[in-house]
Amino acid sequence: MRLQHPRIAPLPESEWTDEQREILARTTARRDHPLNIFTTLARHAPLLKRWLVFGNHVLFGSTFPARERELVILRVGALCKSEYEFAQHTRIGKMCGLTDEEIDGLKRGIDAHAWTACERTLLTATDELHADQMIGDATWTALRGDWTEEQVLDFLFTVGQYTLVSMVLNTLGVQVE
Repeated sequence: MRLQHPRIAPLPESEWTDEQREILARTTARRDHPLNIFTTLARHAPLLKRWLVFGNHVLFGSTFPARERELVILRVGALCKSEYEFAQHTRIGKMCGLTDEEIDGLKRGIDAHAWTACERTLLTATDELHADQMIGDATWTALRGDWTEEQVLDFLFTVGQYTLVSMVLNTLGVQVE
């Protein structure tokens, strides 16, 4: 972790308001207790409530396939040096069929693994967005050759969402559970 201790600690359950409890209940469908990211952001319940709508679209409602989504999210996590994001999405990525070798390759760079042409385009586009906040013409043309308009929009917002989340996690020092 870039920070060994959180700058803003997760809100203890004993301090949750009814509103926070209701919002956090929506984040525990797959686990017993909300993750640290959610209990930290619960300190600003209106923000958490609204952000979850967008985050849930990107993670669960997107037109972008799950495996490719996780490739992109893990690459963003690696580029942003977000250990929390990378750890959480390593688990999700494995559930979506990613191998340990592929996950390791995402940390080391695009050339660290033999990606398919489509995967290489997605990862190149992710790297370009990270470096320049824009996709170059050649990569754009390749991306549009593989994906529909809706999927490209979902891809762009996935990169943006997880860049934002990585910045927040890194800055707040949210610790891996």
